[in-house]
Amino acid sequence: MYLKHFGLSELPFRITPDTSFVFANRHHQEALNILLMALQEGEGFVKITGEVGAGKTLLCRRLLQSLGSDWTTAYLPNPSLDPDTLFLAIAEELGVKDAVGMDHFHLVRRINRALLDVARAKKRVVVCIDEVQAMPLPTLEALRLLSNLETEKRKLVQIVLFGQPELDERLRRPEIRQLLQRITFHCRLQGVEKTEIGNYVEHRLRVGGYRGDALFTPGALRALFRASSGMPRLINILAHKALLSAFGEGVGRIDVKHVRLASKDTEGAKSLRWFWF
Repeated sequence: MYLKHFGLSELPFRITPDTSFVFANRHHQEALNILLMALQEGEGFVKITGEVGAGKTLLCRRLLQSLGSDWTTAYLPNPSLDPDTLFLAIAEELGVKDAVGMDHFHLVRRINRALLDVARAKKRVVVCIDEVQAMPLPTLEALRLLSNLETEKRKLVQIVLFGQPELDERLRRPEIRQLLQRITFHCRLQGVEKTEIGNYVEHRLRVGGYRGDALFTPGALRALFRASSGMPRLINILAHKALLSAFGEGVGRIDVKHVRLASKDTEGAKSLRWFWF
């Protein structure tokens, strides 16, 4: 691998949502601020949508890391569950030990009791659910019913939905219109801007251990942005492949041609064939 060649201690452009490599671009930070504000306000539902690779899962992990000890959190990465399985998963996340085998009525009542215990301990509960665009409609409706659990003062649980833009279409369906009305905050997560691409790449290289001069030429950075449309996951894939290409040539700097080769080998990347940099 190219680590030694470029003076790196670890791979800087992994596509896993590693918060140690996070670069707080403008849109990402704005979305996190909206989430924190909405949770402090005590709103029941918050929705974050964004294209594939925009960084929704990373944003979710940043949110969970930002919440203090006065929060009890639950994270569900797989939403393709029927309502009872969803409630069982939430019960397990809340530390309920005796939920397995309960019928729906008793399961919901047990969750309500657990939420009341958390409220008495002066804590609040947030449930973050990823890839919600894949959630069955009956399960989405079950989420709305879960949000009905409340005291006279506030909701017992707040729910943050993360999903691709298709989620907006699903929520417009008439059978779940009541859920749509309960979403009080919504943010569309955008990618890295053109003016941020250089800082994004440099930040990840520095976290990965690089200490030399600029590794990507200005033209390579422009090509990287053009090919990725600013989507962080695509930026990472293309940058990784460009580093591999330069390593294969035995050169120490990434130029436009290396990004061009990477884009030709990457599904979803824009063609750079007819663009000059």
